[in-house]
Amino acid sequence: MNTFGTLFKISIFGESHGKWVGITIDGCPAGIALQQSDFTADIERRKAGAAGTTPRTEADDPILASGVFNGHTTGAPITIVFENTNTRSADYEALRATPRPGHADFVLDKKFNGFNDYRGGGHSSGRLTVALVAAGVVAKKVLGEIEVNATLVEAGGNTNIEAAIDEAIEKQDSIGGIVACTVINLPVGLGEPFFDSVESLISHAVFSVPAIKGIEFGAGFAAVKMTGSRHNDAIIAESGKTGTNNAGGINGGITNGNDLYFRVAVKPTSSTPKEQMTWNNREAAVAPFQVKGRHDLCIALRVPVVIEAVTAIVLADLLLRNKF
Repeated sequence: MNTFGTLFKISIFGESHGKWVGITIDGCPAGIALQQSDFTADIERRKAGAAGTTPRTEADDPILASGVFNGHTTGAPITIVFENTNTRSADYEALRATPRPGHADFVLDKKFNGFNDYRGGGHSSGRLTVALVAAGVVAKKVLGEIEVNATLVEAGGNTNIEAAIDEAIEKQDSIGGIVACTVINLPVGLGEPFFDSVESLISHAVFSVPAIKGIEFGAGFAAVKMTGSRHNDAIIAESGKTGTNNAGGINGGITNGNDLYFRVAVKPTSSTPKEQMTWNNREAAVAPFQVKGRHDLCIALRVPVVIEAVTAIVLADLLLRNKF
């Protein structure tokens, strides 16, 4: 559904071309210093404007609608809203007859009997990730000294990101990428066995981000080529510090005090400028189709801060659960 978390709980709302998008955070402790300027750095990282990103730009000034008073959280639910001011809904009229390949247009139309907002992907749009980033800013404050850092390490199969973007622009076709995330200063003991393991919850949150198609922790899929003696991380100190980190900082679904490390796969943006073939409802046949509108050639460029946000949200929830 649209709500996630146990104690630090988020509820996301809005549509890509609706009046606004936003998020409500319930369970945030009182007394945390919070003001509009705290959101600037992370929101700027998510914004378009760089080569390979969409021409659509929004001010994305966060409106702190509730839960903050005199510059501090009150303990009441925090609602943060962002206005949509730069929409071109006419670009999406064709979607009534032609669902875009790779997008959720077809399944949303079927699931909601045609009542879904099809403009820009509606409620399933990447536009809503600005709300996740906002919640991530608050979650990072709850985490204190725990630091979450994500970076784009590969785009279009190339570790030279700039060259990959230049090639995508030249070919006028979209590309994907790999984002690596590291969390430092984690205590031992966050996470619950089985269904609320750290891997389970982070994966759940990460896959809520549009365009994510895979995740691996530590050595990940490379572990299948290792022997057990090589893959095992030898404990070399009373603190639990290990000589290697093939487990990615997690054993039995619980943080072991080492850096948490994982990587996610971001698919190529579905809205590519290339002409494609897809089903046309009016013609009752497969027909040529070209996506209209403004889109990223490499959405992976804007994903790292979103991955940081959802990771911080999960860890803030687990940290609060550890205290109660």
